[in-house]
Amino acid sequence: MQVEDSEILEKFARESTRDEAFNLLLNKYQQKIYWHIRRLVIDHDDTDDLVQDVFIKVWKGLANFRSDSQLFTWLYRIATNESITFLNRKKSRNSVSLDESAGYELAETLADSPYFDGDKAQMKLQKALLTLPEKQRLVFNMKYFDDLKYEEISAILGTSVGALKASFHIAVKKIEHILLHTD
Repeated sequence: MQVEDSEILEKFARESTRDEAFNLLLNKYQQKIYWHIRRLVIDHDDTDDLVQDVFIKVWKGLANFRSDSQLFTWLYRIATNESITFLNRKKSRNSVSLDESAGYELAETLADSPYFDGDKAQMKLQKALLTLPEKQRLVFNMKYFDDLKYEEISAILGTSVGALKASFHIAVKKIEHILLHTD
């Protein structure tokens, strides 16, 4: 049985049920957050570290959550921001643009990962995704894999629905081109 976000928030507001509420939140969202981050940073160990960082931030900030947005939107925003910050730090350490040459490195990491058991088509799709600029990849992942509505993505990324639709459309065209013109 899936617990409602409102119940999680009510339990978290009471000191006596705070741990229980956080466990409910983890059970409901941890796997979704893991895969959202994993599709962005690729590496399993980095993803595990980021998931921990995200839920530490959630634990510290949940008492101040004002319900202006949905709980999952808030969680995705934190996860997205943590992932982007991580990728930017990694990019500056390596002093290469993530959008340019790092996609190849990420694709090799994906291919060598014992946690990725995808077939050839899935590997081709993942490699194609890694050639996209960061924003297009984010939008594509949220729309295609997470099945989020444009309005939800807009709330997470703070971008207009029109711009998101354009980014998704361009990303799809680029991916189609890559999939049709590579082995």
